[in-house]
Amino acid sequence: MTKRRRFLLSLTVCFVATGFVVATVLADELIGVITKVDVDAKKITVVEKDSDKEVVLKINDDTVQVTKKGESKVDLEKLDTILKKVQEKGKKGINATITHEKGVASKIQPKFGFGKKKAE
Repeated sequence: MTKRRRFLLSLTVCFVATGFVVATVLADELIGVITKVDVDAKKITVVEKDSDKEVVLKINDDTVQVTKKGESKVDLEKLDTILKKVQEKGKKGINATITHEKGVASKIQPKFGFGKKKAE
């Protein structure tokens, strides 16, 4: 009787652990350039790196932005002003890696180009 309970318990734990692994794998990672920020609709438009396809992602209250200081809630107004400054300099937008699931972004990691420049 106790062997059955242990077996069922271990089997249940395996299924739960598999569920967590599958849930993290289902989240897609998008590498590209943020080209538009719609503050009112809480959406960003990202152009994929390799395919030049535009992807519109929703931003919700759970979406976080990763910076040097750590993770914080996404401030779309601040992101929009940074995007406008970058575009004024002649660039397409902000390079970023966005983790999303079903069109809703969960994590935004902007790459502002700090660091060494590549040799030309």
